[in-house]
Amino acid sequence: MRYIYGIVFLFLFGINHNSFSQSNGFQVIKNLELIDLIYMNLEKYYVDEPKTGEISKAAIDAMLQELDPYTVYYHESNIEDYRLMTTGQYGGIGALIRKSGEYVFIAEPYENMPAQKAGLKAGDKILSIDGRSMKDVPSDVVSDALKGAKGSSFMLEYERPNKGISTIKVERDEIKVPDVPYAGMIDEKGKIGYINLSSFTQTASRSVKNAYDELSKEGMEKIILDLRGNGGGLLIESIDLVNFFVPKEVEIVKTKGRISDENRSYKTRNNPIDLEIPIVVLVDGFSASASEIVSGSLQDLDRGVVIGSTTFGKGLVQRTIDLKYGAKMKLTIAKYYTPSGRCVQKLDYYHKHDGKVDEVPDSLIKIFHTKNGREVIDGRGIEPDISIEEENLARFTAVLMAENIVFDFATEFAQNNPEIAPAKDFVITDKTYKEFRAFVMEKEFDYKTATQEYLEQVLEAAKQEGYDKKIDGEFKALQKVVSASKADDLELFESQIKQLLSNEIVSRYYYQEGRVLNAFRNDKPLKKAIEVLNDKTQYESILNP
Repeated sequence: MRYIYGIVFLFLFGINHNSFSQSNGFQVIKNLELIDLIYMNLEKYYVDEPKTGEISKAAIDAMLQELDPYTVYYHESNIEDYRLMTTGQYGGIGALIRKSGEYVFIAEPYENMPAQKAGLKAGDKILSIDGRSMKDVPSDVVSDALKGAKGSSFMLEYERPNKGISTIKVERDEIKVPDVPYAGMIDEKGKIGYINLSSFTQTASRSVKNAYDELSKEGMEKIILDLRGNGGGLLIESIDLVNFFVPKEVEIVKTKGRISDENRSYKTRNNPIDLEIPIVVLVDGFSASASEIVSGSLQDLDRGVVIGSTTFGKGLVQRTIDLKYGAKMKLTIAKYYTPSGRCVQKLDYYHKHDGKVDEVPDSLIKIFHTKNGREVIDGRGIEPDISIEEENLARFTAVLMAENIVFDFATEFAQNNPEIAPAKDFVITDKTYKEFRAFVMEKEFDYKTATQEYLEQVLEAAKQEGYDKKIDGEFKALQKVVSASKADDLELFESQIKQLLSNEIVSRYYYQEGRVLNAFRNDKPLKKAIEVLNDKTQYESILNP
């Protein structure tokens, strides 16, 4: 009976005995049968009726988590999330949301989308959806309730600070998150165009091409492609983007997998649109996957200068497989290699030590060469040609963001100020920062500086070794110096806080495009990119040392 039940399990899940390698075929069937028996006995004997759907999903998720973060299972109820990831589209209201306390709030409506058209603003508290209270409801559940088919509608009850409670009807639409939040001429004198690409969905390369065409009409002669914060997406879109600037039939990526079918070469398929335009690519620690293919291949082919900080280091390729009952899984099937032959994968998920994932060791790092002979390395993401390290967010500043203090002040500011200066010109004045200081001082929140935490660890070690009494006086004096003080930290980190506060306030008036424009003022990598593009000698010396 058990044998028959196990065979039924294999049949239901569409598992082909011949698909297993001879070396582990028996182990696979054995383990599947054990899982099957456990599931059967839970269903038959467990004291309470088990929630089989939840148990199955938890088991699948736990199994895949043993591999890497990119191999994931999409239950039929989560297919909308998968669609958003690959197409940038979903049915909903077009707004970012965030959890704060007992409720979920509108964090940022997208311009010209249902949420904004319905009059919703950042800071609105979602009280109920179609009469169902949203108090203490997780943000992902609220998100699911806001999504739905185009043309469907729901009643939304919300509360706006100092304005009271309102109920409105909101009609959902097909939402397309823009691939290019902003594109424009950033240096008229130098004729430099700028394109910010946020993701590699099915329309990414087309969106970049459209932006390129518009900027060309405005006289663009040099281009900055901003991939900072771009976590990647579809492989083919990254290849098509590179193809704009390199000839047809040039190899951009090789993939190598455990099975020979995944060993492939991807070459540019079309004629380029511009082989001469000088290019700078901006990257940071959040530029991953397809972003690294674009920046890495342009670097390897000496077609553009890469500026910023070292990228994330994701050199793994995933494929989506359709399962039964409307489910899907995204499965890592290969590693990718840029034109020089390097793989940028930074973390070694296969060789774990005590469950911990480590970086590829230095001893295994290899040197490769670009088309013009410049040295590049594998296993460390894409290292820029010009490195400009990202500014670390101070602990205090991070707390102000996490506790929604910056967010709440921006909400209050927008209510009291119907208009502000254009996004690129808006700054936090001393008067506004003084108001923010008072706002912060009224808030009750606890935090410790990183130095405080280290000192506490030192004291604990001293106690264990019997030195605590000897250093007690010195320790207390040092502790007093580094103890958290809201007033002191508001002064110490004023510049950093002002930048974040300015960006948050601007988003209330000018949305995503405003955020991008406002950030230009203090953008060191961007300023360096403009400098390099305006200095032909410097640009060419980087690519031809």
